[in-house]
Amino acid sequence: MQLLLSYISFLYLSTGCQEASTAEKTITDSLPVITVKKQPVHDTIPAPVILRPYSSLVYEKTELLAAAPGTKSVLFNTTGSKLYAMNLEGMSVYEFDQPSRKITREFKFKSNKGTGWDYVKEKPIASFQEKPVEACFSHDDKILWVSLHNAEGIVPIRVDSIEANRKPDSIRHAVKKITVVYPGSSKKDSFDVPLIKTGKTPKIISKTVDSKYLLVSNWHSYNVSVLEMNKDIYPYGKIISTIPVSSIPRGIAVDDKNNKSYVAIMGGASIAVINNSAWMKEEDMAVASNPRHIVMDTSQRIFVSYNRLAKIACIDAVTGNTLFSASTHAQPRTIILSKNHKFLFVTCYSSDFVDVYKVNDSNFEKIASLPCKGHPVGVDLFENNDKLEAWVCSYSNGSISVFSFKKK
Repeated sequence: MQLLLSYISFLYLSTGCQEASTAEKTITDSLPVITVKKQPVHDTIPAPVILRPYSSLVYEKTELLAAAPGTKSVLFNTTGSKLYAMNLEGMSVYEFDQPSRKITREFKFKSNKGTGWDYVKEKPIASFQEKPVEACFSHDDKILWVSLHNAEGIVPIRVDSIEANRKPDSIRHAVKKITVVYPGSSKKDSFDVPLIKTGKTPKIISKTVDSKYLLVSNWHSYNVSVLEMNKDIYPYGKIISTIPVSSIPRGIAVDDKNNKSYVAIMGGASIAVINNSAWMKEEDMAVASNPRHIVMDTSQRIFVSYNRLAKIACIDAVTGNTLFSASTHAQPRTIILSKNHKFLFVTCYSSDFVDVYKVNDSNFEKIASLPCKGHPVGVDLFENNDKLEAWVCSYSNGSISVFSFKKK
């Protein structure tokens, strides 16, 4: 019974709503296969995918897919059947079919003039409001929440049903206009989605496992917005708390088991620890400089990428101590753990590499460095019993690279 409870905790812990291998490596500590029934909490939670244990990854091939200009992030739905690419410069969201690699729908925003930010010269620039940055699924993958870089807010898109996006006539609310294009067809749909104001330059969006709360890191507002969600009441979310942080926030990891959230303060050298009951900051955990993205496993360990330092680290969430670290190629951005939490994938922006590490008990062991042109930035993983695919979007060349590995 104790093993079963531990494994259930593993399955339901949230980690936030991202050409040749150097060697073949083996991992240990495979997980037992236990069938777990879906438990309703507020809204239904997607049934976990039970995968056969595997002990190694063998690189097989790389595929290159055409995407849109300035693709910033990618996100699979729970089943892995669809991948969504947030095209910042293309001002759209692409929906890819995983088996065929084809674009099935494009959600195209109508552009409006806005003020952007030049990250090199560090000054405001003329731009457009509707630039998708990051995304998060909620409510059984029915709602795709997307942050808009220059609109000071986020929008919920009902990807399960076009009709579900229709705004009630009796409600007045700020909206963003979307046209849905179906490649290879003359068919088009259009609708408005509500714009929920969060803060200036919203970035990462992450949710609690029960789809009740949503967290948004607001880069230029130095705060984190907390929304209470309800898929049945338009606009599906409302701000209930705004949590100040010490400097620029970005990555968010939600720990549902311990009722906490961790926010990477990219503009400083800390991780803000948030109490998810009071929605208040408890403390600032001192870490190395410029943490960008964070994810968690089920052992109270936080994994973080340090953009300027070209490092990744594993941190004890209880003590704040760094357990171990490793060097990466230049500018590590998005990181993601495999479903068994034994592999870590890292996109390295300016160096044009994707680094892959085996996560041991006391160290990272690099098992691959994969060339990836065009400044790779976002990554998410598809897995089944036989293979693992890392889908990586490159910002400057408008492409998605699919790195395939065979499981053994």
